Amino acid sequence: MGEVIIMLTEKETMFLNDLKNQEKLCIDKYTRYSSQAHDGQLKSLFSQIAGAEHTHLDTLNKMLSGTAPSMAQGKSKGAAPQFTSTYSAGENDANMKDDCYLCTDALANEKHVSSVYDTSVFEFSDPKMRDALSHIQKEEQEHGKMLYDYMAANGMYS
Repeated sequence: MGEVIIMLTEKETMFLNDLKNQEKLCIDKYTRYSSQAHDGQLKSLFSQIAGAEHTHLDTLNKMLSGTAPSMAQGKSKGAAPQFTSTYSAGENDANMKDDCYLCTDALANEKHVSSVYDTSVFEFSDPKMRDALSHIQKEEQEHGKMLYDYMAANGMYS
């Protein structure tokens, strides 16, 4: 049995294209930030999130073609990373400042992207499309939690 193609409204298409642009920006930022970060744990975290953002972009492209993706139920793949402290609270190290800046910007970006997905969920009539957007939003929230956890472990979040 073939897949059912969903005819998107103009508004749904607009939202998906906006989300694609957000995901492309996320991929670019996380790829750049991975190369700019000083701490190996942070480099790895940024690379991991960039990979997830690529998956989101692929999902959005499928949705734009009218295919409602089937999303895995439950939590995202893999356990949340556990971070060890590289930096100390109150430390005035240039590397820490650089890494803190990258984390702060990335966390602000995740907050924004999550809110765009939240709004988008309500704009789609097809339940599978809404489920896919909701699933991605949940993963964006998990990215924010991982960034927060890294920052908290390194005295960067107060």
